[in-house]
Formats: sequence, C-alpha cells, structure tokens
Amino acid sequence: MKAATAEWVSKAEGDFATAGREIRARKNPNYDAVCFHCQQCAEKYLKALLQENEKHFPKIHNLLELLAMILKFDRSYEFLKADLDVLEEFSVRYRYPGDAAEIEEAQSAFAAVKTVRTFLRGNLKA
Repeated sequence: MKAATAEWVSKAEGDFATAGREIRARKNPNYDAVCFHCQQCAEKYLKALLQENEKHFPKIHNLLELLAMILKFDRSYEFLKADLDVLEEFSVRYRYPGDAAEIEEAQSAFAAVKTVRTFLRGNLKA
C-alpha cells in the first residue's frame, strides 16, 4: 500500500473508531457525531482506493461522485451504492442547529459504514 493511501486509511479508521465509541456510549451519546463520522469514514476509504489506483480526485465530499469515479475502473463496487446513499446526507445534515439524529439513524449509518469499510479494507489489504 502506498504511503498516501495508508494516511487515508488511518484517517478513515479514526472516524470509524469515533463513530463506534459514540454509538456505544451509555451516557450522553452523540448520534449526530455517529452519522457524521460514518460518512467521513466512507469518504476517506473511497479516496484511499482512488489514491491507491493513482486516480486523481477533486476536493469533493459527495460519496456517490467518488463511487462513480471508482466504477470507471472497477464495477465490483456497484453494490456499495445503497450504503453510500444512506451515508451521503450525513456530511452536513446534523452539523448545524435545527435537526438532530436519532438512535435509529445512527444505527443505520453505522451498519452502512461497516459494510463499506469491510469491503474497501479487504480490497486495499488494510
């Protein structure tokens, strides 16, 4: 694995760990943070895959656009679309006042990112 790819993976794992701690928190869980960090984990794993395959990507946060870039060289990632679609809205939805995540959304986000993470880690041999 390239050094730059390993950095993306490390950052993604940090987001995954944060989401995991928050979803398991018994006192004052932050479900907004779970959703956000799940989205961030998926985004960074997608960028890690692009980096590893020497594919340039712009500074974007849209998971489906990143997936579209990957599908140009590997169609086996198509099945991740449904999980990435779940995560897509969480990059900004709960970052500002006016809306808050519930446990069900946090659980859905965490389940989706686990699928994305497992597949991408396996393909990156991380």
